Amino acid sequence: MPYYRRVGEVPRKRHTQFRQPDGSLYAEELMGQEGFSADSSLLYHRYAPTAVVAAEEFRPPAVERVPNLPLKPRHLRTHQLDGTGADPVLGRAYLLANDDVRIGYVLADRPGPLYRNATGDECLYVEAGGLRVESPFGVLEAVAGDYVVIPTSTIHRLVPTGGEPARLLTIEATGHIGPPKRYLSVRGQFLEHSPYCERDVRGPDAPWQVDDTDVEVLVRHRNGWTRYVYAHHPFDVVGWDGHLYPWAFSIHDFEPITGRIHQPPPVHQTFAGPNFVICSFVPRKVDYHPDAIPVPYNHHNVDSDEMLFYTGGNYEARRGSGIGQGSISLHPSGFTHGPQPGAAERSIGVDYFDELAVMVDTFRPLDLCAAARTCEDDAYAFTWAGPRG
Repeated sequence: MPYYRRVGEVPRKRHTQFRQPDGSLYAEELMGQEGFSADSSLLYHRYAPTAVVAAEEFRPPAVERVPNLPLKPRHLRTHQLDGTGADPVLGRAYLLANDDVRIGYVLADRPGPLYRNATGDECLYVEAGGLRVESPFGVLEAVAGDYVVIPTSTIHRLVPTGGEPARLLTIEATGHIGPPKRYLSVRGQFLEHSPYCERDVRGPDAPWQVDDTDVEVLVRHRNGWTRYVYAHHPFDVVGWDGHLYPWAFSIHDFEPITGRIHQPPPVHQTFAGPNFVICSFVPRKVDYHPDAIPVPYNHHNVDSDEMLFYTGGNYEARRGSGIGQGSISLHPSGFTHGPQPGAAERSIGVDYFDELAVMVDTFRPLDLCAAARTCEDDAYAFTWAGPRG
């Protein structure tokens, strides 16, 4: 994360004696990325964070992947996946995946397990409801419209709040997710041209201490999953400082970049991940050239698959194609896509778009997972052709 935070009690100097009231040492834990060569935080535990008393293999629900064949645009209706509810980790319905990122959806109505993803960062987008993220760093509250970024290997628990289920789009990377480098100075400060800044970012504001013993934690790692039992609850931290921690950012705080003619998708970029980007389309004034066509032109991104999650408003380029709240469209590389018939003409003279969408562009093809087949609108790929006969 681009800026430093200090929460709770920490000693004046790193790696020096820091004693508990009974005289024993607090246990330091350094969480860092890229082998001591990137961002890190230093946490102080009451008990040793290494004390594991049991470990066994855990088998999560299987994730099946098949290629996008025949190659065509897809429309997924995520709200058709609603059931009786699920937990926000093991209940995820996976929709699209490649070797860099896995995208899922869940209607979560109960707390999840204590969970650590040791394969990469996760970015959760809250479509509806509220979500409390508990971790050794403290508590982070999220509401509809929030992105929550959880760094690799952070033990955490997701708890729906507000008396209703939380609708979550889940984006699981095989590396790290953060602001694009072009938004940051060489020392990590947001630059003036960035569409958001430090004031828009929220992090935990107090340590989170729980006194339980023999605590189960599910860990996803590169060779599978393991269920550990820790001697003491991992939420026993009295203080921490550093640049690595869970953080939240509201899509409503994204400041759109506009121009006289249509602006390409990179102006909407919010985060960068390994071989993919995440973009935010928000309500905004649109093109003000007298002859402007505000909706996108037909485009053929030869290197990218484009996934759009529609989470509010009316997406002008897709009107008339059945796209609605909770829809996901997938426009794959190798296929030209663009506005629906009539959308370009209809948009002329419009000066404001009231739309809210999250986009994930990947640089390797996205496969379809089993849940995608169950909520697909099979007619979508042919809506550009119009009535025939």
